[in-house]
Amino acid sequence: MATGLRFLVPWEPSPTAWILALVAAILYWRGQRRWPVSRLRQATWWIGFALCYVAMQSRWDYFAEHAFFLQRLQHLVLHHLGPFLVAAALPGPQLRAGLPLALRTRMFRAMRRTPLVRGVLKVLLDPWIAAVLFAGLVALWLYPPVEFVAMLDDRIYRLMNWSMLLDGLLFWWLILDPRGKPPARLSPGMRTLLPLAVALPQIMIGAFITFTSHDLYPAFDVCGRAFPWLTPASDQYMGGLIIWIPAAMMSVIASLLAMRRWLLLDARKSRRGERRSIRTTGNPTAGHQA
Repeated sequence: MATGLRFLVPWEPSPTAWILALVAAILYWRGQRRWPVSRLRQATWWIGFALCYVAMQSRWDYFAEHAFFLQRLQHLVLHHLGPFLVAAALPGPQLRAGLPLALRTRMFRAMRRTPLVRGVLKVLLDPWIAAVLFAGLVALWLYPPVEFVAMLDDRIYRLMNWSMLLDGLLFWWLILDPRGKPPARLSPGMRTLLPLAVALPQIMIGAFITFTSHDLYPAFDVCGRAFPWLTPASDQYMGGLIIWIPAAMMSVIASLLAMRRWLLLDARKSRRGERRSIRTTGNPTAGHQA
């Protein structure tokens, strides 16, 4: 088998990941035929989708268990880049359009009205809880004793990866929602602020790991290092930089994108106000004079 194809063979096959990936791919493919979108948005979705899948279900997972900096790259993709691209594609209408009509109009609407689902969504979609979860999960899985246990227990290791992916999808969906509030969960100002708020603790954690001289993660020695020529200090140094710089840059990009959409929403609101003024008074400047 060619080297590239061998890399795509899952290290730890997960039927759950396969089924969820297949369902998402089919729904989006069906939905974009019924609700067409630009090629750019389609490409953004498929690239983000592919990155998430490869990070979870390929030989990358093996190397992530044997090199700290590759694990940091894996989590950068699962928690930041992949979900960011998926959310930036705004795939909600396509995924809904891909559902059978009965599911779309009956089952999911009924589920959203149940007290349990509404309560869970109210908690998870609270802006500050979402921010604490986003930064807190990074800190939790990087805490050396927790990392050590996760590296030696397959169940906790899978929980770590799944939690990073699902939390990333939740957070970036909240931040990159282009609509005003309501129906969006967050106001434009909050969508601009939160990415910067979660960037600060990640910068601090990344800087601490980068400049710590002793080995914080001996679990990689227990599991065996993938690259014998790479010293633990260099591995830890590169991993810290990945947490420190690229992750923070993703937050800055998200904040700038949210600010741009905030300006667009304000401009749209201003145009609507002018049109109402014209209809009621016949004077396009009447609304401003008032």
